[in-house]
Amino acid sequence: MSTSRSESPSARAVVVKVSRQALAVDLADGRTLVVPLTWFPRLLHGTPTERSHWRLIGGGEGVHWPDLDEDISVEGLLAGLPSSESQTSLRRWLAHRNERQTRLPRPTGAGKVGDKAPAKPIKHE
Repeated sequence: MSTSRSESPSARAVVVKVSRQALAVDLADGRTLVVPLTWFPRLLHGTPTERSHWRLIGGGEGVHWPDLDEDISVEGLLAGLPSSESQTSLRRWLAHRNERQTRLPRPTGAGKVGDKAPAKPIKHE
């Protein structure tokens, strides 16, 4: 017997957690889905800050990461489906991402790799 979306109204995400190794999605019915992060290369390549910036979409039917341009459906997670993004698309996204990151200005005071930090004044009491 197959289960349609209308038969599983509680299969909606309520909380999302992303670690370096896994994506965990808590559902409204109490279940937690955990899948390896390797299933979703954009999440895998994201920074911890980017991975923590998510929002529920469709009333919890899916999760969206705006900084990574990634959408994952609860239905797909329940079916055990990893990302279907092609390698060509992923390579293009990674190239664009790397290009963008190399154009970002360095934080003020940032030196070259290997530069020593300026000496801090010593307080004498």
